[in-house]
Amino acid sequence: MRIFLHALMAFAAMSILLVRAPAEAQEVLTPSPDFDEEVDIELILAVDISGSVDSMEARTQREGYIAALTHPSVIGAIQSAFHGKIAMSYVEWAGTYSQNQLVDWTIISDEASAHAFASILISVPLNQSHGTSISHAIDFCVDLFDDNGYAGIRRVIDISGDGTNRNGRPVTDARNAAIARGITINGLPIILDDRPEPWGRFGMRRELHLDQYYNDNVIGGPGAFLVVAEDYQAFRGAILSKLIREIAQVPALKDQSFAIAQNLLN
Repeated sequence: MRIFLHALMAFAAMSILLVRAPAEAQEVLTPSPDFDEEVDIELILAVDISGSVDSMEARTQREGYIAALTHPSVIGAIQSAFHGKIAMSYVEWAGTYSQNQLVDWTIISDEASAHAFASILISVPLNQSHGTSISHAIDFCVDLFDDNGYAGIRRVIDISGDGTNRNGRPVTDARNAAIARGITINGLPIILDDRPEPWGRFGMRRELHLDQYYNDNVIGGPGAFLVVAEDYQAFRGAILSKLIREIAQVPALKDQSFAIAQNLLN
């Protein structure tokens, strides 16, 4: 009888193991939910709010981004890409210690998500700060890619400004460090007249040949390019052209992309 009971208990134990085994195997084979969402591009819009940008220019700049982000051509470019969605963040920068992520990483895949992103920009007051450190702006943006929850085919910092690097480490050092991490930096230099800066030092004038400066010192990485805005009134067309090209990787044809963008906005 004792032998029979031992045999019965052993059989029951084996039955339990056999029943539980598939569930345990399932548990082991189930992929972890902790993975990065795939997107076509992780894009940071890094916008100059330094002392050289007065309140009217700051407003024009902000409105230019809002108009471009919600434009059908940009939304169409996003939806035509491989994944049909991008991850975007919006940063404002000025001096060495003046960087602010105004809009956190957000998926944009359609008109609704584009307008939701733009609504945040509309709701945030315009800002202004002292100093111009393109290098610290780049360093700040590079760190934002870490553990952001997205896996883009490309990582791009889109940096706009109307001055050269005056604070922080050499901008070429920051650029090269970003490139070493597989990040592309594109530029949108805003070329202005030589009137004094609103918060500028005595005798301080806006830089000439800023487009050449951005080309030589700021942009870099695979497919890097710049689009020049001749003034703040031309900024809307320039940023639209630039966003379409960044998202769709469309090569420029000698100033034609800017002209096309201007026509789209008209």
